Amino acid sequence: MFKNTEPNYKPRGFIDLLKWKLTTKNPAWPKKILLTNTDIPPSVVTEKDKIRVSFVGQATFLIQTNNLNILTDPIWSERAGPFSFIGHKRVIAPGIKLADLPKIDIIVISHNHYDHMDLSTIKTLWERDKPKIITPLLNDIIIKNNIKDISITTLNWGEKILVANNVVIYLEPSQHWSARGLFDRNKALWGNFIIKTPVGDICFIGDSGYNEKLYKNIGSKYKVFLSIIPIGAFVPRWFMKDVHIDPEEAVLVHKNLKSTYSIASHFQTFKLASDGYLQPVNELNLALQKHQISQEQFITPNFGKAYWFNAKT
Repeated sequence: MFKNTEPNYKPRGFIDLLKWKLTTKNPAWPKKILLTNTDIPPSVVTEKDKIRVSFVGQATFLIQTNNLNILTDPIWSERAGPFSFIGHKRVIAPGIKLADLPKIDIIVISHNHYDHMDLSTIKTLWERDKPKIITPLLNDIIIKNNIKDISITTLNWGEKILVANNVVIYLEPSQHWSARGLFDRNKALWGNFIIKTPVGDICFIGDSGYNEKLYKNIGSKYKVFLSIIPIGAFVPRWFMKDVHIDPEEAVLVHKNLKSTYSIASHFQTFKLASDGYLQPVNELNLALQKHQISQEQFITPNFGKAYWFNAKT
């Protein structure tokens, strides 16, 4: 059984879940949003001073740098749930078609929730590309029980792995939890990934509650050039606060990490909580104004659009 570093963390149980569903207003989301742009990535990015990042949806990004193609928490399925017919339905199509995805070298999976660990997508990518898959401790058991002969590397907090020449991936704590069913709560670890590249350090946060000490520690330990920070699924606060940051806390994480650039994630893909469809983006824009951070420093990405980051700028 794994635990968070924050001693005041409050796990929520079934009674809390029932209270949320019975007492919180549930704003309507659009059933379907038309995808207006689809990225067709290059096979690789060879420039030594550049990172190309494309937003697929939710916490799924294609990161291309140093001749490597890295996917974060990949999900191309129509639903985030235990079966293809049960679970949260995707509101917008993935920003890259699977057929247009270049050969994937590395997949990082931050934790085992269905919108972050999608077994169908992992199986497809494994059979196609045989990528190196990296995830926190004991998540490999879930994947191996469903995908035959798959190879997975697991890390504990504070551990690292060399994935290519001059590229190292570290696992650091996040403040979250894990479960796929009723009886496996916190039996697999969760975490933040630091991808150390020649261009700069990339911090990928799949899900986390706000913990100032934790993120200031990461910010002092690494030279964070680019961060991917979630902004959605944060309402109601009394239920979500310990495990999902809100948009203003996302800005605080950006500042704690001393990140040169950040990209928002975890919004407008699956309706997971009681925030409105536009609420995370609107509140992020207000928080950026409040903290005097430009939208060029903290980007709200468009689905299917790629963003270039140059170490020289």
